[in-house]
Order: sequence, then structure tokens, then C-alpha cells
Amino acid sequence: MNSQSFFVGWGTLTLINAGLAQGKNRSGLNWFLISLLLGPIATFALVALCPKLPSKI
Repeated sequence: MNSQSFFVGWGTLTLINAGLAQGKNRSGLNWFLISLLLGPIATFALVALCPKLPSKI
């Protein structure tokens, strides 16, 4: 596995996490930035530890 594949996978994970966050009524941008630093740990936190927030509307 070369480093280019690693960065493509990591970048894809950040986009997936942003989408998951928005689905839970959370900030997609914040979770995108957190995912850049923490990657799979952020995914686990978002899926397992963060409940869905009530909608603002």
C-alpha cells in the first residue's frame, strides 16, 4: 500500500464522517475537521457515542 492510497482512503473517511454527522443533526464541517486528525477514532465516536440531536426546525 502506497502513501497515495492511504491519503485517498483517509480523505474518503472524512467525507463519510461529515455525512454521518449531518444525518445526526451535527456540524458536518466540525466532524470533517475532527476526522482529518482522528480518522477512524472519530468515526467510532460519531457512530457509537453521539446520539442524534433533535432537528432545529
